Amino acid sequence: MLNLFKERAGDVKQIRNHLTRFIKEKLQRAESGEGGNITCIHLFINCADNERHLYEAALFFDVPGKFKTDEVQRMADDFAIQLPGSWKFEVVFTDKYPERSYKATDIDAALFVATRKGGLTQTNRAFIKILNGQAEKEIYLVNDSMGKINIGREAKVQLAAGHMRKNTIAFVSSGDMDMNRSVSRQHAHIEWEPATGSFLAFADAGGIPPLNKMKIRTVEGQLIKMQAIEVGHRLEEGDQLILGDAAVLEFSYAGEEK
Repeated sequence: MLNLFKERAGDVKQIRNHLTRFIKEKLQRAESGEGGNITCIHLFINCADNERHLYEAALFFDVPGKFKTDEVQRMADDFAIQLPGSWKFEVVFTDKYPERSYKATDIDAALFVATRKGGLTQTNRAFIKILNGQAEKEIYLVNDSMGKINIGREAKVQLAAGHMRKNTIAFVSSGDMDMNRSVSRQHAHIEWEPATGSFLAFADAGGIPPLNKMKIRTVEGQLIKMQAIEVGHRLEEGDQLILGDAAVLEFSYAGEEK
């Protein structure tokens, strides 16, 4: 029966029921508190041209915002999913779904839920901006192909065992040392985690007690102390990495490399 529906669209009410059930299935995964991170729900429709008017009617195209408010927002409220006030709902008719979208099994549609961790595109790259301290660059572009992205004082450092460490994000030793004196030569690093599609920040040996310290300040103001090198922090839009007492870096998916 599901294949029959995909081959030939039913009436408007039936299409609307399938779409809302599909969105509900995906949205329920945000019940654990992730709803507050949602920035946009992208709905992609791949239907025949002679069926498009049915989908437009099902989505209340003649009343902008109605499907978002009457269907999706009400659904979120029923499940106590706290969507932010600025979240968006977008519909795109296309014959090709984005690679990372979630495909429906019983209707010609796909879904992508964008969060503060990243949008529909470019979630595998981010910008690190130096807010306080002196580094070789003001803004660094990082991506999933870079491996371990080391952060520390000086670009090349010889460690105790004779190994050389290269800091991608390097704070300078010369100049105003008051800004950089608490940045260790092996303070922290950032890694891409393919399983979750996100960047993780780790403290290295020089960034945990009793040596220089590392903290994360979230956009909500929560201060997270990094106590062990094995435990990473999943970075989200606007997180600040605090190295020692003075050096501060800001993580963002939107920016411009210099």
